Amino acid sequence: MHLFCLVAEKAYEGEAHWLMFLFRCRKPIDALPPTIDEGRFGFFSRAAVDALAIPATDRAALWPIWDKYRDRFVAMRADCAPDRALRVEIEQVTPPTS
Repeated sequence: MHLFCLVAEKAYEGEAHWLMFLFRCRKPIDALPPTIDEGRFGFFSRAAVDALAIPATDRAALWPIWDKYRDRFVAMRADCAPDRALRVEIEQVTPPTS
């Protein structure tokens, strides 16, 4: 597992603050994990993700960061307050590894 990104979201859905840790699995997974309260797991191509019903913050901030930095580590924060436009700041990006 590779820790790809740490996201601090302020005012997610107008009411909560979250820390989200995103990992990239570098080894194949033979089977999907079981369904949990938050939903079911699935595998999607990167192109298919654009057609999924995902949160606006993921679409606007997370996937563009993945496209650019997936082999590195990124620390970012997102201000999701509903009374203004989404603000995303990248605070750190590690250099590429050789």
